[in-house]
Amino acid sequence: GAPESGGKGGKGLRHFSMKVCAKVESKGRTTYNEVADELVQELSSGGGGDNGTGTPDVAYDEKNIRRRVYDALNVLMAMDIISKEKKEISWKGLPTTRENNFDLLKDDQKRLNMQIEKKELYLKELIDQKKAIEALIERNKGKPKSSSAKEGANPQFMGVQLPFLVVQTKPDADVDLQMSEDRQFVSFDFTYNPFEIHDENYVLHNMVKANKLKVKK
Repeated sequence: GAPESGGKGGKGLRHFSMKVCAKVESKGRTTYNEVADELVQELSSGGGGDNGTGTPDVAYDEKNIRRRVYDALNVLMAMDIISKEKKEISWKGLPTTRENNFDLLKDDQKRLNMQIEKKELYLKELIDQKKAIEALIERNKGKPKSSSAKEGANPQFMGVQLPFLVVQTKPDADVDLQMSEDRQFVSFDFTYNPFEIHDENYVLHNMVKANKLKVKK
């Protein structure tokens, strides 16, 4: 007869639920017949074995397997681990795993959105810098060359070269400046006065804002 709900029967249902759960998870989408057919084949070909008498174990006959698969699917649906629409069965995931995965996905999405936002800002900054430099080149094209430039003077003394740094402090601040003979090392002592250091991009940006440079839209 059919196994009872307790004892071996209860253990058998748990065992089958685990097998069915693994089957549906591995497939993602499947049907009752597909799961039942595969388990019948697996268990009948050696998964169930015999009971020591040379005859197949009654717990693993085909009819019993199919009934247990049906019961296991109902248990998994009740636990919201799988869903069923018409004949198609879909894997939804174990509750704790699904929640943890959802939290991880939310964290990943937040992290990726922040990375995208930073890269977009950086890209905009690079585009603005390029436009400002192009505007500077156009502006300088219209300026007459100095006499020193015509005489082949050292380009180092023909205006400000890019890149450069600007050190800014209060107009009335006392600044002690020391420079090495080869001009490779410069020391500033602002005697506790606040100061800021800006690069050429900061200067160009402010020139654009003040309409000193006309950038192309």
